[in-house]
Amino acid sequence: MPAVSSKTSYPKEKIRILFLESISKTAVQQFKNAGYQSVESLHHAMDEAALIKAVKGVHILGIRSKTYITPKVLEAATSLQSIGCFCIGTNQVDLEEATRKGVAVFNAPYSNTRSVAEMVIGASVMLVRKIMDKNKAAHEGIWQKDAGGSHELRGKTIGIIGYGNIGSQVSVLAEALGMQVKFYDAETKLPLGNASDCKSLKNLLSVSDVITLHVPQLPSTVQMINKTTLSWVKKGAVLINYARGEVVDIPALKQALTSGRLSGAALDVFPEEPEKNGDPFQSPLQGMSNVLLTPHIGGSTVEAQENIGLDVSTKLLNYLEKGISTGSKTIPALALPPQEHTHRILHIHRNVPGVLGNVNSLLSKHKINVVGQYLKTNDQIGYVVLDIDKHLSENAVSLLKKSKDTIRVRSVY
Repeated sequence: MPAVSSKTSYPKEKIRILFLESISKTAVQQFKNAGYQSVESLHHAMDEAALIKAVKGVHILGIRSKTYITPKVLEAATSLQSIGCFCIGTNQVDLEEATRKGVAVFNAPYSNTRSVAEMVIGASVMLVRKIMDKNKAAHEGIWQKDAGGSHELRGKTIGIIGYGNIGSQVSVLAEALGMQVKFYDAETKLPLGNASDCKSLKNLLSVSDVITLHVPQLPSTVQMINKTTLSWVKKGAVLINYARGEVVDIPALKQALTSGRLSGAALDVFPEEPEKNGDPFQSPLQGMSNVLLTPHIGGSTVEAQENIGLDVSTKLLNYLEKGISTGSKTIPALALPPQEHTHRILHIHRNVPGVLGNVNSLLSKHKINVVGQYLKTNDQIGYVVLDIDKHLSENAVSLLKKSKDTIRVRSVY
């Protein structure tokens, strides 16, 4: 790539990067290796008031799931180019407002799928073998060696609700253990291996020995496991929720466990979760010997966090230095090779008719030669990448900033 000019939008000595919530050192090192020195990494999340103060002058912001990016935060973040969500989801970011402001938001939808899938299989074994009861008895000095109610996974049916990145990984691992795999998804998905799809949630729940949830938090998924749907469950099945806390009606789940409709459950996510380590945690399911509770650690392995750190930081650097927006949840996806002997300008604008024509007319009027041009739009904004003759790029940036419907313009090299 051509050498970076001092006129670019990312003079490395001036770019500020702020990482919150103990983001992997891999991400920090990626930026330092690339020559950025102002990289601050904090262990805690921030509430809105603290974040409004902290984001002033920050160009790249990295968060996990406990920091919420609200319209007020985005309004205060006048220098912000991009947000990296070092996790699977982006629910914690107001994506509509980020889109309106032309802030690129990236996440890591695939990097911790294996960690979560392995934990699902581990929980399945713990539940169908009734390991928690025997572990508790052993710690209390009671020898409880018996096979009553203890089963193998082999030959059992696992029902996967949500056959996306994690659900499909669970499918592969479960089949390797000799399980029959059924899945239900709101969208048509291609089965892996010998898995088969169920046409209704009721059908899946009625035939599954192990039920595992892998759906996003949407209006349609909130309390999708409730008193009614639990009445469809095969008696004695076990339920695993490593998706989102709001997906399960907890009082209804407790009743199903108490009545024996379900023989066990494992939860890693909850409707209300503590803000930080050491904070008090309460759940109606505490004290139930047939329930495995874990503190939202499905993706919390060293390997997963390193993969997430590498994945998201690479996306952030590619966008900052090359304008590559592949994987962004807010900016239309463009991935372009560098053009020699040019300067690259990024133009984000409101998606209204005629913008590209106005841009070209403006540049042509000032005799600015466009070597390469690329446009992609979504419902709200358009993203144009322009490779401009080197000698004219500074003038082009100034003109484009004044162009009607412009949200932001920057030169990347």
